[in-house]
Amino acid sequence: MIEPETRMNAPNPITSIAVTLLLALCSYRLYVVLKRRPCLYLEGSSPPTRSLAVFLGSGGHTSEALHLLSSLDFTRYTPRRYIVSEGDHLSAQKAIALEQAKYSSHESPKSGHEYIIITIPRARRVHQSLFSTPLSTLWSLLACIYYLTIEPAFSLRTQTKMLTDVLILNGPGTCTTLCIAVIFNRFLGLPSPRVIYVESFARVHSLSASGRLLRPLVDRFIVQWPQLLQYGKRGDYVGWLI
Repeated sequence: MIEPETRMNAPNPITSIAVTLLLALCSYRLYVVLKRRPCLYLEGSSPPTRSLAVFLGSGGHTSEALHLLSSLDFTRYTPRRYIVSEGDHLSAQKAIALEQAKYSSHESPKSGHEYIIITIPRARRVHQSLFSTPLSTLWSLLACIYYLTIEPAFSLRTQTKMLTDVLILNGPGTCTTLCIAVIFNRFLGLPSPRVIYVESFARVHSLSASGRLLRPLVDRFIVQWPQLLQYGKRGDYVGWLI
């Protein structure tokens, strides 16, 4: 008795070549995006105002970020967007308190008093299981892509089609999804903010997990302790900012 011959469907060589070329092009595009970071300062132009966004990572991260912003001229950096994690009501309240303090101190209160608080899902909650972390991180990333990519593209009031000119990050983990959303914009050739990461003052001898991940991705990486830049690693030491 002759058994029927079993044949396996051989992969289509044209499909394999097309997939290989697509992966190669995507890899090259990503390399170019990460290699050619946009300049933080545009030569030959000095606009009177710049929009600014900052991620408030709760607790000490929020205090440090707001301390950085408190020294800025709000009439020049406007409008401002405070990005907080879902459920972090205290950070939102502190941002409002800072705005009110600045508002009362301005000679012309109407100038520069424009701000928005944006809430995004957390990438990972405290004590969250590793099993559910990828799903929550993906949900957080999709929300960041919405605010950085989709909403500006369809907003008639956003002339530059960009959420903000400058985005300041200083941890914790949810700021990683914000940075990835910026990289996504640049991968597609869309307008994207300049990203500045300021490592926490509490990180004296080693970088945080977010710092290690985002150091090669952000436009400027700032530390407040010189030993964090040992062995010639990328970054700028600017002294104590807090």
